[in-house]
Amino acid sequence: MRAVVTSLVIASSAIAAPAFAQKEIPKAPGHDQCPLGYVNTLGTTCVSPIYYEVAPTNGEACLEGWMNIGAGYCKKKKGPLGIL
Repeated sequence: MRAVVTSLVIASSAIAAPAFAQKEIPKAPGHDQCPLGYVNTLGTTCVSPIYYEVAPTNGEACLEGWMNIGAGYCKKKKGPLGIL
């Protein structure tokens, strides 16, 4: 029973919204650079020492409350100035 519940939690988290907070993100399609705050691993990923909540732009403008950090990604604004 516990294994079933664990797999359901993992499966539901994979289906969640496209925004995710993590230290490693894939490079966006069509981009060979990393967004602001991330370091290029010289492969297909970018890493950051800080967990940011990011989402791919998919060629669209960032949603309200989000800021464009380049290379095909938006970052959720934190705080009143949207800096952190």
